[in-house]
Amino acid sequence: QVQLVESGGGLVQAGGSLRLSCAASGRAFSTYAMGWFRQAPGREREFVAAIGWSTENTYYEDSVKGRFTISRDNAKNTVYLQMNSLKPEDAAVYYCMGQRYGSPYWGQGTQVYVSS
Repeated sequence: QVQLVESGGGLVQAGGSLRLSCAASGRAFSTYAMGWFRQAPGREREFVAAIGWSTENTYYEDSVKGRFTISRDNAKNTVYLQMNSLKPEDAAVYYCMGQRYGSPYWGQGTQVYVSS
């Protein structure tokens, strides 16, 4: 079992940057696929980015490609989401997800606000 705690959210102007972090507790973090999802008010939770246990494998939702970068530091049990060129439509609660077998684990979320 793994517990996930996100941090790094906040208010940023359009065009600015934020880096989200997700700290994981528990064993075998390096064997988990990790991802970021987001949910804006009135909308369903949507996929943003994912990274395999090998840092070579990364995946992005089309609207964030070239602006967001997911990475992980297995020595620190942490996954990051670097968000650049933020747009008002990126505002949402961002959730960290971890999965190895079966159902995924979720963090509590961190709020990102983007002012225009």
